[in-house]
Amino acid sequence: MSVPEHHTDRPTQKEAEQAVRTLLRWAGDDPTREGLLDTPARVARAYTDFFSGYEIDPANLLRRTFSEVDGYDEIVLLRDIRFESHCEHHLAPIIGRAHVAYLPRQRVVGISKLARVVDAYARRLQIQERMTAQIANTINDELEPHGVAVIIESAHECMTTRGVHKPGVSMVTSTMLGVFRNNSDTRRELMAMLNRPAVSDY
Repeated sequence: MSVPEHHTDRPTQKEAEQAVRTLLRWAGDDPTREGLLDTPARVARAYTDFFSGYEIDPANLLRRTFSEVDGYDEIVLLRDIRFESHCEHHLAPIIGRAHVAYLPRQRVVGISKLARVVDAYARRLQIQERMTAQIANTINDELEPHGVAVIIESAHECMTTRGVHKPGVSMVTSTMLGVFRNNSDTRRELMAMLNRPAVSDY
């Protein structure tokens, strides 16, 4: 999976800051007042952090693997990977946790790399369904395991702070590949490791 190419007409930092000033005026405030003078630059710097995933090739994070696992052939699960993303429809935050599991075939990867793959996709404009599939497909393509499972639980501020205003609601999505999709016993074992009821096959 390649990193999206930046268009040659990508705005400059100065142009980005001017866009923020325009939005401040549109909201009804005065971007020249003292409290807002540095806001455009701060917002531009924040966006650089929020959307740093566009600069990362998630597949490349998984290229260094280890084959000396003494025959280990059970589930590898990294639970509760906290992430912060942004809804592509309203630019509102998505705050949640990802659970990432795979059943190795011959190779394993450093666990921090799994968390980095989650962040690489989270730090882009997203919808949760696509992000869940992107993480699972990348791990499946690069590690070629017996199976991959990704479950994401998150709160979307586009519905908690605007629109229907329903705080406390979480959205759950999952992508199951290989044995996690085809073998109910393997899926049940995963749910038990996540402390989920066996019937919660997502």
